[in-house]
Amino acid sequence: MAMLGFDDEGARRLQRVYSTPDVVAQRAEVLRRLRPAAGEAVLDVGSGPGFLVAAIADAVGTDGVVRGLDPSPAMNAMASAYCADRSQVRIDDGDAGALPYPDGAFDAVVSTQVYEYVADVLGALVEVRRVLRPGGRFVVLDTDWESMVWHAADRELHRRVLEAWEEHLVDPRLPRVLPGLLERAGFRVVERVLIPLFNPVYDENTYSAGTIEVIGDFVTGRQGLTEQDVARWADDLRSRGTDYLFTINRYCFVATS
Repeated sequence: MAMLGFDDEGARRLQRVYSTPDVVAQRAEVLRRLRPAAGEAVLDVGSGPGFLVAAIADAVGTDGVVRGLDPSPAMNAMASAYCADRSQVRIDDGDAGALPYPDGAFDAVVSTQVYEYVADVLGALVEVRRVLRPGGRFVVLDTDWESMVWHAADRELHRRVLEAWEEHLVDPRLPRVLPGLLERAGFRVVERVLIPLFNPVYDENTYSAGTIEVIGDFVTGRQGLTEQDVARWADDLRSRGTDYLFTINRYCFVATS
């Protein structure tokens, strides 16, 4: 697996994708399932640009505690700046496999788009259970990348691009086994929710439009894909006009410890 790199420009690009109405709506749904309450302590594993951390902080108020955890210095700098006016927030450097917090430190933990990148998912879920108080809540969301439908004229080139894109993932179909892994980690799964992202037309302010650029940057030079190949792939998608269509499924699981 080759990880996505998040230098300052990469972090800004992801921030733009996370600011699209598609992801804003997804974030609102995750927040609704998490149900942060005033005074609670909440951890966001893989906090990225800090949008969800800020929303959680607003929900728990100044008597609450919110921690964001991410391995990317560029993302952490962005999240710290975004949440600078919320005194209850701290953004920490670290990864999902070894959470730098004491046992039972949190009332709730949330993680979106993280565990598909983790080699030892079961171990990481056990870590979440360790830092949750008894009866605490855990909301986790990941993507099944095989659920993606994207209308492309050159299907063979499109297949090559998506195969190269999967090199940045440990398990591109993780949601299929997440409930079982959660149960093995000691959780009880109480809710399973499908959150589709659907872009029926091309619009620069959508998840799929921003993802074209993210995918293109990653796959160039992989599996024999040249800059010209990737440009041709991207131009084809953007030129679909009224025939443009993109959808992908994300799966949200709510569990209790």
